[in-house]
Amino acid sequence: MTDLERALAGDKNLAGADLRDADLRDADLRDADLRDADLRDADLRSAFLENCDLRGANLRGASLGGADIGGARLEGTNLSGAHFDYYDLVAEDLAGVTYDATTVWPEGFVPPAP
Repeated sequence: MTDLERALAGDKNLAGADLRDADLRDADLRDADLRDADLRDADLRSAFLENCDLRGANLRGASLGGADIGGARLEGTNLSGAHFDYYDLVAEDLAGVTYDATTVWPEGFVPPAP
């Protein structure tokens, strides 16, 4: 498992990175390029993902409790099976987020109209 807890990777190019099972708790990934990154089962609890480019990223089964995703690009992102732990994903959490018909949401979640 990759341990990047509390890492500062904001505004970095991590496009296509293999971060499966990575520990990214509390990591600062603001403005990072994570297009097509493999983040399956990654621990992103309380991570800062504001304005992050997650287009085409795979976050299947990722832990996202307390993560800030405001302004993130989620077109084509797979969020199926993502866990929000003690927090429920609500429309307010998606402020400024962009997504499209190819975005896969957790089961039962209906995003607000873009």
